[in-house]
Amino acid sequence: MTTAAAQLTAATAQRHLLLHMTANGSLGPEGEDLLVVQRGEGPYVDDADGRRYIDGLSGLYCCQLGYSYGPEFAEAAERQLRELCYSPLWTGSAHPTAIELAERLSRIAPVDIEHTFFSSGGAEAVETAWKIARRYHALRGEPGRTKAIARRGAYHGLTIGTLSLTDDPGLTEPYGPPAIDTRFVSNTNRFGLAPEYADDDLYTARLLAELEAAILAEGPETVAMLIAEPVQNRGGCITPPKGYWPGLRALADRYGFLLVADEVITAFGRVGEWFGGDRYGARPDIVTVAKGITAGYAPMGATLFSNRVVDVINRPGVVLNHGYTFAGHPLSAAIALRNLEIMERDRILENVHGLQDHLANRMASLTDLPIVGDVRGTGFFYSCELVGDLDDGGFSDTARADLIVDLIPRLLREAGLLARVYNRSAPLVQIAPPLISDRFLLDGIADILAVTLAEASARI
Repeated sequence: MTTAAAQLTAATAQRHLLLHMTANGSLGPEGEDLLVVQRGEGPYVDDADGRRYIDGLSGLYCCQLGYSYGPEFAEAAERQLRELCYSPLWTGSAHPTAIELAERLSRIAPVDIEHTFFSSGGAEAVETAWKIARRYHALRGEPGRTKAIARRGAYHGLTIGTLSLTDDPGLTEPYGPPAIDTRFVSNTNRFGLAPEYADDDLYTARLLAELEAAILAEGPETVAMLIAEPVQNRGGCITPPKGYWPGLRALADRYGFLLVADEVITAFGRVGEWFGGDRYGARPDIVTVAKGITAGYAPMGATLFSNRVVDVINRPGVVLNHGYTFAGHPLSAAIALRNLEIMERDRILENVHGLQDHLANRMASLTDLPIVGDVRGTGFFYSCELVGDLDDGGFSDTARADLIVDLIPRLLREAGLLARVYNRSAPLVQIAPPLISDRFLLDGIADILAVTLAEASARI
């Protein structure tokens, strides 16, 4: 039962707070449909009524450490604020905490990635990747490289620039023509393809041939960069086949464009490595990060660059005329440093490695349910793609409204699990639990998913 205090909080939010990615006008006048998260502990969060939930999405893929490290981060924050509350990374000025963090990142980053440009979040990190890629090519005498390549179904942010790289008409069309000329090619989702594409070599060859044909059709001299996530979030935790990322590297070298790994979600342990691309042999020129860099304890983003790129943009006399007011903020940098220290000390990556096979097996068992067409993912990052009542596996409007919009989200919430239920393109249920999760918690998540999806199956 909702308390009067919780109703008041929700109603105040409905009157004054615009929520992101939300039909704000559809929230009830009493705010009864609004989840107000009030506190967190370990891998759990409590709402304003005191009801506890497993945070099966780590906030929004951010809270790698859960919610119990507050005192350690508070100590790091207090120490920093007593010394320096703010200083910009602007016009020849820096501060020691950002310098230390940049050096620390260079030690865990992919090979040859040694330079960091800080920002406030993931979209700014991707915008930075695009602007500096353009600057890089112009300085090399190729100003005609003005196009990008991204993958179908991709999501890279919601600013005007990053929307151009995001393949979702529902997000892009309300804002008019894209700012960047972008060509979309296939992502690496095999679900629904012919059985022969289960062979990695065959599937990789097909994907790379399609990409090369797109490059040639656009004109290689016009392509500035290709951006891809090591494991694509939108569309459901889509992993690449063996050889795919080395193949991207070979095409980038052959045709002269820059290869960008968008690791806003996959970096800092989500798939068991500091950088998700390391799992797949990625050798990017640019890496974008955010979310897990501070474990959700402060806002921060960053774009990491290879020596090859920086050797060009750091030519004597060249001004890097790009920046953000709060980039590398001393408080966020101090928290990021403490986050990396905790992850090493408490062996967070080792926890993911030790439990990832167990989670993979529990998630794979869900394919026994009629509504689950495919399960995919890796590390602590999984999705179930759902199939419905139509002959092609799709959902009728009635079934979609009953199951995807209403039943599944409601049952998950009632069972005490916060997960992501997509009602766009492919219908999906996604989890990304905190990296501190133990076997008991992962089993609890899988059990709730199994019971919920079994009831949904019975309704088809």
